[in-house]
Amino acid sequence: MKTLGAALVLSSLLAGAGLAPTQAAHAGTSRADDPAVGSPEYVARDTQNIADAYGRVTDQQLGDPAYLPALVQQGTAVGVAQLLEQVATPDRPSVTPGAFVPGWNVGNPFRAAWDGTRGRMRDVSFTNRYGALLRGTLYAPLPRARDPYTGKRIQGRLPGVVITEGSVQGSEGMYRWLAQDLAERGYLVLTYDVQGQGTSETLPHDGTLNGVPSQQIDNFVVGTEDALSFFTSTPRTPYPDHGAGDLVDAHNPWHRRFDRRPDRRPNAAGRTTRIAIIGHSLGAAAVTQVQGTDERVSTVVALDKLGLSTSSGTDGGDAFEPVVPALAVQSEYGFTVGPWFAAGGSSITPQPSPQGPDPRRERATGYDAWRDAGVDSMLVVPRASTHLEYTDIPLVLPASRWGQALTSAYVQRWLEHYLKHRTSVRTLLATKMRYLEPTSSGEWVPVVLRRDPLLSFYYCSAMHLGRGAIDDGDLTDVGC
Repeated sequence: MKTLGAALVLSSLLAGAGLAPTQAAHAGTSRADDPAVGSPEYVARDTQNIADAYGRVTDQQLGDPAYLPALVQQGTAVGVAQLLEQVATPDRPSVTPGAFVPGWNVGNPFRAAWDGTRGRMRDVSFTNRYGALLRGTLYAPLPRARDPYTGKRIQGRLPGVVITEGSVQGSEGMYRWLAQDLAERGYLVLTYDVQGQGTSETLPHDGTLNGVPSQQIDNFVVGTEDALSFFTSTPRTPYPDHGAGDLVDAHNPWHRRFDRRPDRRPNAAGRTTRIAIIGHSLGAAAVTQVQGTDERVSTVVALDKLGLSTSSGTDGGDAFEPVVPALAVQSEYGFTVGPWFAAGGSSITPQPSPQGPDPRRERATGYDAWRDAGVDSMLVVPRASTHLEYTDIPLVLPASRWGQALTSAYVQRWLEHYLKHRTSVRTLLATKMRYLEPTSSGEWVPVVLRRDPLLSFYYCSAMHLGRGAIDDGDLTDVGC
């Protein structure tokens, strides 16, 4: 895994060569004609792309002098709160980095003031089917809130979203950015930690070792299904406590805010519950499977990657069936960043690629299966993106400057169409999008995201929408 020091050394070398990362008034710049593979121009572009894959660290986290003080303040507050949780439940240990490493669950510290000003948050606890204590957070709009993008009043009950984190000790706080962005646009959102990650319990309570070790797809499939059950629970249909008693919520405490009316415009036959599931990494593999079997799911979003390929590059297990519309946001790089001639295989398990990256690589993991099945799908590959785009984690792990913003903008548009049914599918064709980004001043400032310069020049982004009425396998003419 590349370190921050390596990133800074690389950045300094690039600066000396006149290739330092650039900033612009708008996110993204015009793309030049593709140079020949292996040419000096090609290598220079690739080198710049590698530097840009550290943009979140160099431009946002180290580039803003307010970031480190904010991180220390929030890391301390969150760490103390987690320690007190552990003390209060000594027989429910969370033996994880998320429970003990300061800053692990903070996310973007510039979002600390969101609760009470732009939306509401509430801690919840429930057990999975093995009796392990899972901790999570609910997000919702403020009472009488207005959509910050349209200015329209958010009224009535809300469609639901359940977000399942990634493996390798991802934690729910790393996905707060997306939960908050969706909540303030009129969704009821649940994030949570699967068994053995974040602040959730490591061991089961059913007399077995179910869920141990934590890095297995079963934890994420079970977590997604049980989180859906908790999310839809009410006082009349409570969620089973599996012996946890007063340690857990008997039902979703904000159940009244969830829109339980059957969807009259279902995305698939029988899928009338107004819920989307979103997953990252092994969580993405899990939601890919769950969407095919759980009739409560209306649409799915997979963050690196849709399909059977998991974060480890291995088979995710049970076969999946494309049933509901799927948005796939997938990355150029894995946990580490490498040169163009080592882009074969998958982003997580790269192999030699002397002819350059295969432009169809990201299509093959899941998008093509959805298209072949005739189910609406879209693939977005942010430029210079890594597997860590979708996690807010401080300082040491590579992620691009604009990948997270672009992801949120697309998820917002996707759910507005496929979950709320309020927009035309053509809104997903936009080449410019607005995004509200938090700053150290406590304000959310608008940013214009220009699609084409922010999409990969190595791997094809694609869409198959409106039951095939819109079918483009290469949005930016990469070569598919």
